[in-house]
Amino acid sequence: MTERIVVVGAALLDGGRLLAARRSAPEELAGRWELPGGKVEKGEAPEAALVRELREELGVDAETVERVPGEWPLRPPYVLQVWTACLRPGSAAPRPLQDHDALRWLTPDEIWHVDWLDQDVPAVRETLARLNTRAR
Repeated sequence: MTERIVVVGAALLDGGRLLAARRSAPEELAGRWELPGGKVEKGEAPEAALVRELREELGVDAETVERVPGEWPLRPPYVLQVWTACLRPGSAAPRPLQDHDALRWLTPDEIWHVDWLDQDVPAVRETLARLNTRAR
């Protein structure tokens, strides 16, 4: 059996809004939206990978808050795990640096206004459920 590779996604939250990133590459994913993140390197903790990926992809200084329950299959051997995260005080505003051409902060009412990648939809649903629970 092939060893699975964890891909971490960030449900980056700010003032009750969720950050969505539009893919510019690869071609088959271009124009669709995802939670930013990337692969966990060998020996790296998932939370550390997420902080590193957000720095590389968005130029931000972020910290993880908590793991979103669940794990979602991507193409084998990859699986997606998602953490909520927030920008650290003094962090630069997010900007698309790698593999993205646009970013949008979405309120809970706007979450489904973008065309999410299929594999991100269950993670976004779970994140939205957590956001709605906290808002009550």
